[in-house]
Amino acid sequence: MAKIAKAESFKENYAKLQQIANQLTQTDEVDIDQLVPMVDEASRAYQICKSRLDAVEAALSQRLDKED
Repeated sequence: MAKIAKAESFKENYAKLQQIANQLTQTDEVDIDQLVPMVDEASRAYQICKSRLDAVEAALSQRLDKED
């Protein structure tokens, strides 16, 4: 039986983005060996957040169009 993957939440991924941004802005020297993995993680989190925002925007637009 296949497991259903839990959908990652906007909140979790937004927190990841904030954490990575803080790490990059609050340090004088970035560990170059960690930079690419951090950017990859941030990019993935951003795409998930953007996807969730787009889905919510589409759902709201659809509902608002029905009211008109």
